[in-house]
Amino acid sequence: MRCPFCGNDDTQVKDSRPHEDGAAIRRRRICGSCGQRFTTIERVQLRDLVVVKADGRRVPFERDKMARSVRIALRKRPVEADRIERIVNGLVRHLEATGETDIPSRDIGRLIMETLREIDSVAYIRFASVHWDFRETKDFADILETISASVSGDAGEDLPPSGPGDKD
Repeated sequence: MRCPFCGNDDTQVKDSRPHEDGAAIRRRRICGSCGQRFTTIERVQLRDLVVVKADGRRVPFERDKMARSVRIALRKRPVEADRIERIVNGLVRHLEATGETDIPSRDIGRLIMETLREIDSVAYIRFASVHWDFRETKDFADILETISASVSGDAGEDLPPSGPGDKD
């Protein structure tokens, strides 16, 4: 592991312990050159996932980008940080379990939205507003109407095949 302070390749592991309920390993390291200490987190990766964007571009899947999006949607909501990590771990495991390496970005967005919808409706709306690229208040009103209908049992499929804009 390269030292983030001086770039030296010679670092030593001083301590390792389970992290995130055993889904990862937290390692304390020390640089042999500059003596700085830092922490790394190691996770199992079953396969290299590729995100296929709406315009056809293919980019490597970034777990941290997904985690950041989920955290932003759940910001200031009554969901603890460790639960958010478990949510993200579950989302990644679900994507890896599909057996596909190329995953359309809209499918990733829908999976996140389905998960957020079960956890917190405000986070669901926040994420949807970015994922579907809401441009006017009518877009928010439409999704609020869908949520209200599903709560009262009047709605069939809650997620439209594509949202307003269906952005990546």
